Amino acid sequence: MTYQNEGGINANMTDELAKAAVLVEALPYIQKFNRKIIVVKYGGSAMVDEDLKKKVIQDVVLLKLVGFKPIIVHGGGKDITKWADKVGIETRKVNGLRVTDEPTMEIAEMVLNKINKDLVSLIQLLGIKACGISGKDGKLLNCTKKLSDGQDIGYVGDITSVDGKVIMDLIENDFLPVIAPIGTDEEGHSYNINADDAACAIATACQAEKLAFLTDTEGLYLDFEDKNSLISEISVKEAEDLISGGTIVGGMLPKLHNCIDAIKSGVSRVHILDGRIPHCLLLEIFTNKGIGTAIIDDNAERFYNNDK
Repeated sequence: MTYQNEGGINANMTDELAKAAVLVEALPYIQKFNRKIIVVKYGGSAMVDEDLKKKVIQDVVLLKLVGFKPIIVHGGGKDITKWADKVGIETRKVNGLRVTDEPTMEIAEMVLNKINKDLVSLIQLLGIKACGISGKDGKLLNCTKKLSDGQDIGYVGDITSVDGKVIMDLIENDFLPVIAPIGTDEEGHSYNINADDAACAIATACQAEKLAFLTDTEGLYLDFEDKNSLISEISVKEAEDLISGGTIVGGMLPKLHNCIDAIKSGVSRVHILDGRIPHCLLLEIFTNKGIGTAIIDDNAERFYNNDK
């Protein structure tokens, strides 16, 4: 037998009411971004932890089911290193970029294509059609050799142009595109491309409403040692001031440059999220507080509450 409290609410309905409140909170965000493109750069710990991987894919599938048009661009650096070690290829880096000779490029392409198809399978298990491609398909990512401070580091690509037609065709036919960051030059040589660079270029070409980076950090800090200094929302001008003032250093510096370039090229909002947090995409996009850092244009609406 089930009883009700004085207000007429079933005593067992507390959890259900909380779920309903979450859905109501998400409603304006769903309305605002319905039918808009969101690019998710998938990498870091969320790619190697199987439980996190499933939750990321659940998030992306839910985004599609509520009306978003998601695109996944994935990396695979840790797996490339693992497989290179297995076949006796030494991993060398110059200024953070992997030196990629022909054998390493073969390993990279093999690994990235395997990751790509594994992600497609996970998505399709949840009832959504997905299509895995690389930047070689449809001449999506065209590139030249990238130099690191003048040094030749092999088959590492610098994107020169993006032909997004293949992506848009997939989206219009109700597929969720999953993209591996491999490109080609004019001679047809394959190049390994930094996944952050690929995600930014693809988001720009597709005029994405949002670009979300899944990382292994909580977001952007004024002082990385002070966890209370997490920045919830920052304009391009404010971000550039932090860079010029020397506040942003290390691996976050090129990522923030990518964010700024994407905003200046027409992407509406860029998010830096902690991919180690389960369902981080949903928490950032569909709640008033959010969890990461949003980079916006100088004149853009401050969408989140100031006390986020």
